[in-house]
Amino acid sequence: MKKQSKPKVAFFDFTDCEGCQLQFANMGQTLLELIEQVDIVNFREIMSESGQDYDVAIVEGAITTDNDVVRIKKIREKAKVLVTLGACATIAGVNGIKNRRPLEVAKKTVYGEKGVLVNTIKAMAVHEVVCVDYVINGCPVYIPEVVAVVKCLLMGKPYVVPNYPVCVECKMNENVCLYEKDQECMGPVTRAGCNSWCINSGNRCYGCRGLVDKPASDAAKDILQKYGLKVEDILNSFTLYNDSMGEKYDQEFK
Repeated sequence: MKKQSKPKVAFFDFTDCEGCQLQFANMGQTLLELIEQVDIVNFREIMSESGQDYDVAIVEGAITTDNDVVRIKKIREKAKVLVTLGACATIAGVNGIKNRRPLEVAKKTVYGEKGVLVNTIKAMAVHEVVCVDYVINGCPVYIPEVVAVVKCLLMGKPYVVPNYPVCVECKMNENVCLYEKDQECMGPVTRAGCNSWCINSGNRCYGCRGLVDKPASDAAKDILQKYGLKVEDILNSFTLYNDSMGEKYDQEFK
């Protein structure tokens, strides 16, 4: 990417709630500083213009229709760099819930007899269709991580997503383990990088960042052993994001 010119950035959304783009828009002073480094040409959360000349595409949302497949491929062809923003784009997010059952059954459940007329396919993360250069996990995304990824992008450096569980960050933040409070938490199997944001705020981890690699061996063994848990026990208790990662689960445990 040429240093003498600002990279042109465009935001696109597919099947999502646009909450992660809203997080981006809510960066306040940081967003103003970012605008000094890039030229945002398409971002309907904050502007009415809709430019189609861009270097960087930031994509929110899962791929859920044949039209989505065609559109994301066109975006990929045009963009020098493609960034996925949020759980829907990185792991299919809550859209993956429909993947639990045969597609025709899901369509009929939602749309009734008109389901046969609906153009929908298996919910997929963006990387299942096109090559992705950077990923920003979470639902919604964690602003400090957004800033870190954007800095790496501007410097032309890779961003390495942490490959250890949220439990590590939780302990560093001196939180009392939720299992001590008889509460379930997906922290032992979920990829870190959010600074245990939800637990810090009194909530639990729902696994929105996806599975850490090889969680059976690399996740927080002390937590699992202390409470007599297996990875399968944790995953079976949560379905909001976990079912969208079924293929990875199969690879890891089956």
